[in-house]
Amino acid sequence: MVKTLLKSVRQYKKPSLITPVFMAVEAFCECLIPFFMAKMIGESVLKSDGAMAHILKYGGILLLLAVFSLASGVLAGRFAATASCGFAANLRHDLFYKVQKFSFANVDKFSSSSLVTRLTTDVTNVQNSYQMCLRIAIRVPLQFIFAIIMSFTINPSLAWIFLAITPFVALSLLAIMRYVMPFFRRIFKKYDALNNSVQENVGGIRVVKSFVREDYETQKFDKAATEVKNDFTKAEKILALNNPIMTLFINFAAVLIFYLGAKQIIASGTLNGNFTPTELSALTTYGVQVLACCMMFSMVFVMITMSFESGRRISEVLEQESDLVSPENGVKEVKDGEIRFENVNFKYSAKANKYALSDIDLTIRSGETVGILGGTGSSKTTLIQMIPRLYDATDGEVYVGGVNVKDYDLDVLRKEVAVVLQKNVLFSGTIKENLRWGDETATDEELVKACEIAQADEFIRSFPDGYDTYIEQGGTNVSGGQKQRLCIARAILRKPKILIFDDSTSAVDTKTDAFIRKGLAEELPDMTKIIIAQRVSSVEHADKILVLDGGKIVEQGTHAELLKKGGIYKEIYDAQTKSKEENAQGGQE
Repeated sequence: MVKTLLKSVRQYKKPSLITPVFMAVEAFCECLIPFFMAKMIGESVLKSDGAMAHILKYGGILLLLAVFSLASGVLAGRFAATASCGFAANLRHDLFYKVQKFSFANVDKFSSSSLVTRLTTDVTNVQNSYQMCLRIAIRVPLQFIFAIIMSFTINPSLAWIFLAITPFVALSLLAIMRYVMPFFRRIFKKYDALNNSVQENVGGIRVVKSFVREDYETQKFDKAATEVKNDFTKAEKILALNNPIMTLFINFAAVLIFYLGAKQIIASGTLNGNFTPTELSALTTYGVQVLACCMMFSMVFVMITMSFESGRRISEVLEQESDLVSPENGVKEVKDGEIRFENVNFKYSAKANKYALSDIDLTIRSGETVGILGGTGSSKTTLIQMIPRLYDATDGEVYVGGVNVKDYDLDVLRKEVAVVLQKNVLFSGTIKENLRWGDETATDEELVKACEIAQADEFIRSFPDGYDTYIEQGGTNVSGGQKQRLCIARAILRKPKILIFDDSTSAVDTKTDAFIRKGLAEELPDMTKIIIAQRVSSVEHADKILVLDGGKIVEQGTHAELLKKGGIYKEIYDAQTKSKEENAQGGQE
């Protein structure tokens, strides 16, 4: 896990390495100050001759040490801040970049709310922990070692007390950490549930308000927030034991040092013996430094304990390998829009008992228009997702332009296969900016031409700002049909060899649907077009129509051929024709 996270340090290695150097200088200077303070008192107060000279001499040394300590601390803080903020920025970049490379199967393993938590809360926890490690986690052991060494130079027999309490402190901290970790594992999962509640509520705010479910959503959020609060409270109560445990051991050590040190001074019978009051004062100061080290280590320990689970969750994403990767020296050109399925079977996971697609043998010639009909759950969308290799076939092979899709460079293949989804997505920005997702370099004339084919130009020009009209997040300020037509224009603008409509004219009236089909046939005759639809009228013109049922192609042929067969297709046609006639009669009445 740590190795995975540290890969994101990259260009911030230098400040990360410089920070410990300055922390070492600061710790060294702070440990020398009590030593020279004791020297100054011992040589100026206890010796009558040249007192002022000793004060000036050691005072100058103490001033230099204080200046060096201050300067080192400031520089260490600056470099630590640069390193930790840069590390966090790289970590977010790496997480986001990794998610972009995931296949659909990989994305299915993580909820969107969980990914948001990992990109925000978890990264912030790791950033804070990294900064503390660069500063306090480096300073604490160094200052602890320096303080112990200086203590031994003053009085070895008493300095052993500091070493004796260290194992007890370490065992106490480890016991707390082991007990508190399960709480943090639960907390971050509940963070995901909390974010999911917010995401669903904000995304579906119109549905919430239309069904008057505000109270229910508020209760659901309160429940998730209360669960996070309760687990955090339990974890913090356990972690709060750190300070009293530290204080108990250090105060116990201080009492022993004062008691045994006083006995040694009294036993010597003089203030100038082997162990003097000034040395006891210096030793006490080192005791305070050891206490401070333990307290700071306790802070680091708490932060690392919290961030450990965050780091594990981040590593889980970074270490996740995409199921679909481009082969080395992948094919860089798609010759044409021919599509071929050979004995294809597919299931979403190896543990699944049933195939979503089975026994698929299909050939679509370049430039053909193919319609696909089928009931809900018949795997129509699954079938077309094989073409741009959003999923790999479990058995069998899929070919595009005469080449196995597994042999293509993924970017090249997906640029030549444009998919317009039923659930269309527009991003915040102008209409032009949204359209140019299809082609960044498209001219205004090309934008207009694509929109004319998609029957979007007319309504765009009706807006006061035309193509510069701002689209709100999710396209909330345009209707469902307008959104679909903009997405169709965006796909056309890419000029792909294969264009797939996944029920993407469901919100468009039949007249506009017919105009879109006519425009595609006249303006883009060489493009292979696959149309998934619920209405027979959307596919009856197609060169070939497929009917799917239970993940299998049960019928295929032209509109006329399928009507003659009298199967599922004819049933759908008759049902929709009868419905139209009834609606027409109802309108006349």
